[in-house]
Amino acid sequence: MKDYVFHLLFVWYPYICLTIFLLGSLIRFDREQYTWRASSSQILRKRQLAWGSNLFHVGILFLLLGHTVGLLTPTWLYTLFITVEHKQLIAVAAGGIAGVVCFVGLTMLLHRRLFDVRIRANSSVMDIAILAILWLQLCLGLATLPFSFAHSDGSVMLILSHWAQGIVILHPVDARPLQGLDWPYLTHLVLGMTLFLVFPFSRLVHIWSAPVWYLGRRGYQVVRRRRPLSESGRPVSRQPAE
Repeated sequence: MKDYVFHLLFVWYPYICLTIFLLGSLIRFDREQYTWRASSSQILRKRQLAWGSNLFHVGILFLLLGHTVGLLTPTWLYTLFITVEHKQLIAVAAGGIAGVVCFVGLTMLLHRRLFDVRIRANSSVMDIAILAILWLQLCLGLATLPFSFAHSDGSVMLILSHWAQGIVILHPVDARPLQGLDWPYLTHLVLGMTLFLVFPFSRLVHIWSAPVWYLGRRGYQVVRRRRPLSESGRPVSRQPAE
């Protein structure tokens, strides 16, 4: 029974989540473009938003990059430069710092979403749920740090990276080695995959539209300045210079 549950969670469930993640995002972009936005609440209350949003985004982007590189880089490649033990130490240190930064920002955003009356009234159930899931997922990630120190030889990291790489190359490995992992790792994995599952139904879809192309655009952005108004409310005409 245990083998069946682990096979379901760590062999079949990843592909279910990835399929819904990709197809769901495509269908929503095609059919629900007016809902394709971050739904910012800045106009309702700016307090806490700047600090919370910046800390959260800096932390989460670093964590996403670290997880992607750490899990999907083949072992033979990075061992040309560093040992498995050193990679484990770097991952724990960098991930811990980024996790704390992200945790502070996300806690501020969640507190703002829950305890500001106007923002909560204008929030959907999914808006609150996705922040709560992210917050719980982050707590689980931070909870794995003490266990990672206990496995300083990098054995757990190797198990997780082999599992992730097998999923990506469509050659999933046997899920039985995962049974020996501590519960924070397993819960972190399942909840992380669930985030991909709910992604198309939440505001997270705005990630697909990140304005990265602004960095390489040509020309300048034209910004028109508002003309001053007279007492009657009409624009003041500019007098030609003599």
